[in-house]
Amino acid sequence: MALRPEEIRNWSDEELRNRLEQIRRELFNLRIQWVMGQLKDVNRIRALRKDIARMLTIMRERELARGGGR
Repeated sequence: MALRPEEIRNWSDEELRNRLEQIRRELFNLRIQWVMGQLKDVNRIRALRKDIARMLTIMRERELARGGGR
């Protein structure tokens, strides 16, 4: 189940960072399973990578809104 940008935008900064860390950990574990030949759903890796990209995009939007751009 892919995360929706509207859902992610409702999270606080702290919650966003925590969930990003959890998803990165899950992606790491899936990659290990893939290498060992134990991964059942290879599409999950792609979905997690896209979720990470969405989260990082929203974090960057917030940073720019606060005036943290170049």
